[in-house]
Amino acid sequence: MFGQLALLALPFLPAVIGQASNDFESGWDATAWPQYAPDCAQGGSVTLDSTKAHSGKNSLKVVGAGGYCGHAFFGTTSVPKGSFYTRSWVWMTTPLTSEHVTFQVMPDTSLNGKHLRFGAMSEIMMYNRETDDATLPDLSPQGIATSANLPAGAWQCIEQYIGTDGTINTWLNSVSVAGLNVGPGVTNANANGWTRASYKPAVTGVYWGWESYGGGANTFWFDDVAVATTRIGCGASSGGSGGGSTPTSKPVTTAPPATTVKPSTTLATSTVKTTTSAKPPATSAPSCSQPKWAQCGGIGWTGCTVCAAGSTCTINGDYYSQCI
Repeated sequence: MFGQLALLALPFLPAVIGQASNDFESGWDATAWPQYAPDCAQGGSVTLDSTKAHSGKNSLKVVGAGGYCGHAFFGTTSVPKGSFYTRSWVWMTTPLTSEHVTFQVMPDTSLNGKHLRFGAMSEIMMYNRETDDATLPDLSPQGIATSANLPAGAWQCIEQYIGTDGTINTWLNSVSVAGLNVGPGVTNANANGWTRASYKPAVTGVYWGWESYGGGANTFWFDDVAVATTRIGCGASSGGSGGGSTPTSKPVTTAPPATTVKPSTTLATSTVKTTTSAKPPATSAPSCSQPKWAQCGGIGWTGCTVCAAGSTCTINGDYYSQCI
């Protein structure tokens, strides 16, 4: 297997599948695949590791410390200009919780250099725009039910399509995840927050790793990562010698979400701070209440709007209120 960049322009490599790919069998070239920790770095690390591998003997191990500055990523700026696909094999140690975390960031010029994030919240995978904190899917009970959990303790294959027309498609182990699909021609009733702004990605890099916005820490392994102009598939090797499919047409997005969906109505801490208080709850006894740090309101929210004793529902913009 080839261990470093696999470029589409090389005609003597007929099986090349990506603009950039790496299986780490030749080691970790930290120049071509640099570590990435924007703003600050306190405690997170990226190392070449031989204790786990999806293929061969090596992978990259990311130890993510708690808090934003404990983040650590690695990746590449060899991203096709225009629409592209990604594929990564991921091993996560600690199961997802209600906390907001990220395990992939993509700098985006359409977001003024801020990130398109892919990670999790409420125990399900989701996308998050750093500029306005919008999520895909909406984190209502209905939206949560349309995404999927990322199982811990085993290798999982994540694929994505990022389109310049605003299309995003996502697969877990080759199965389309309905709540993580959006764009022209895609029906997603739980993308209201995401589509409130016109968004057409212009990504300049893809980085895998860990970032949390509370105290959460985790350890990930990444292997057989690739960025391509055609879909790579979970069966293909990063080095270009695998047998995965590479369809050139845009994928069908109507397949049901992957199994292991865990609906939850408990949300984690938002990174946006505000001092504006929401309207007080009704004086009648509530039928339900949200714990501290959970979502309690916003346009499209259908869950509980009353906070548990000791916290207040605080407006964080039109689409998000939180128990603080």
